[in-house]
Amino acid sequence: MTRRLLWTVPPVAVLTLLFLYPLALVLQQSVQPDTGGTSLQPYADVFASEAFRHALWTTVWLALASTVGCLVLGFALALVIAFVPFPGAKAVARFIDVYLSFPSFLITLALLFIYGTTGIIGSFQFLTTPWGVLLAEITYFTPFVVRPLLAAFSQLDTAQLEAASSLGARPWRVVRRVILPEALPALAAGGSLVLVLCLNEFGIVLFTGAKGVTTLPMLVYSKAILESDYPGACVVAVVNVLISVGLYGLYRVVSRRAGA
Repeated sequence: MTRRLLWTVPPVAVLTLLFLYPLALVLQQSVQPDTGGTSLQPYADVFASEAFRHALWTTVWLALASTVGCLVLGFALALVIAFVPFPGAKAVARFIDVYLSFPSFLITLALLFIYGTTGIIGSFQFLTTPWGVLLAEITYFTPFVVRPLLAAFSQLDTAQLEAASSLGARPWRVVRRVILPEALPALAAGGSLVLVLCLNEFGIVLFTGAKGVTTLPMLVYSKAILESDYPGACVVAVVNVLISVGLYGLYRVVSRRAGA
């Protein structure tokens, strides 16, 4: 028993030093206004500001819209890759695994090179709008939905598909009645993960340079770096962490039920 406790000391110490201690400092700074002492006034000031409410609303609607877009596009792509025979299907599936390792700003830069004001196709101004951010997030995060769907489809009993087809069911009816129910756990797990990631996305919003698009991570950056309002930045960071942890807990529950 003592030996087991000794083995737990190093990982707990590393976790405390690298994660819990910095988080505790952020929490401590959020209740220490510039005037000194300990107070919840920074929370009151941030919650009362229009900038925070705007950033919270922008973060939520962008994350939800991106998640819905990723679910729809990811489901369609996974169906094609898994059930429509074409040359290179396995290569595409492997590329998705590699794509997951790409940084988000790289995809954003690629979109700017294609659709930006000096891009290959032409000067499309929408990339500097919320719709450009939405496009970039859907483009980057869709593979996070495709990957669990492909894993779920690989375990699907093909006899069910053959039986449904032999009974005269049309392809869309097979998808709706046979494939979709089996894919729901994977869709829920992938969608929960994408929602958490979109809520915390910083690089895409920064690199698109979208005007008027301020999310919670961008607000933290603005208050800390541009305004030197460290208590306010820490308050926004604490709110962002609480939302993310809550959604991550939901993601773990959904993933466990999905067998991920």
